[in-house]
Amino acid sequence: MNELITAFLEMIRAERGASKNTVAAYSRDLTALSDFLSSRRRTFVSANVKDLRLYLSFLTERQYSPRTQARRLASTREFYKFLFTEKIRRDNPSDALDSPKVGRPLPKYLSEKEILRLFEAIDKLPENERYRIRALLEILYASGLRVSELVTLPLSVVNARENVIIVRGKGDKDRMVPLTDSAKRALQDWLPEREKNLQRESKWLFPSMAKEGHLTRFSVYESLKKLATLAGIPASRVSPHVIRHSFASHMIAHDADLRSVQQMLGHNDISTTQIYTHILPARLKKTVETAHPLGKIEFLKEIIKK
Repeated sequence: MNELITAFLEMIRAERGASKNTVAAYSRDLTALSDFLSSRRRTFVSANVKDLRLYLSFLTERQYSPRTQARRLASTREFYKFLFTEKIRRDNPSDALDSPKVGRPLPKYLSEKEILRLFEAIDKLPENERYRIRALLEILYASGLRVSELVTLPLSVVNARENVIIVRGKGDKDRMVPLTDSAKRALQDWLPEREKNLQRESKWLFPSMAKEGHLTRFSVYESLKKLATLAGIPASRVSPHVIRHSFASHMIAHDADLRSVQQMLGHNDISTTQIYTHILPARLKKTVETAHPLGKIEFLKEIIKK
């Protein structure tokens, strides 16, 4: 790896407490930029604004999504800011780059009936798989955890007296997340099965023989996709993040206030949470049709549809 990339990664680890995933993403983005510059016989130090613009054009020609281009540009800016601050360069060529327009896509989520089908499909799994997948799904849907937060839950969360657990999220920030009674029961049911299959002492709620010592994110993905197939739902539509989106969408649909959902999801900015209000137009339409005194008049329904 380029020594300048290594120095930058060490800085964001030490000074910003960047997570492994963040460090890995920066490493991939900057290595891709290094490869492009090398193909033009340029280095990070000798590259100019034109070179960086050509790199962005290259990403567009290769049909990278606007979101990926925006992330690559953000990585490039942070890196060149570091080079400038450390006096490795006298200028910052990334300051002159324009950001690609990135539309925020609506979150993909399952309906409440589809979530119920996932839970019902658990009984179709082999008995030795049921307890773990039920605990995983119950926690995901009850709390909206990120999959990385889910797999790194410590065993101590089952000792919580209240229906609340402490979750360590992005930036090593802790937050309180409520659990439903059914999620707590699923956890209690999982414990004997966990002990039965435990091959070594583990501090994790979902231990495994992987090098991390806990269940991997890939394993959760695969388990959910298998469950989706049994539930008659296309596997491509189901993932841990889709369950997280479903949790937030259904909470908003049932009148949870945005600030509470923001806190449960661990969003720093409420504008990130506001995307889940995509379900409001349909809910408001239904409310007017059923609750408004003129709701059953056909012409009013036509106005609402428009």
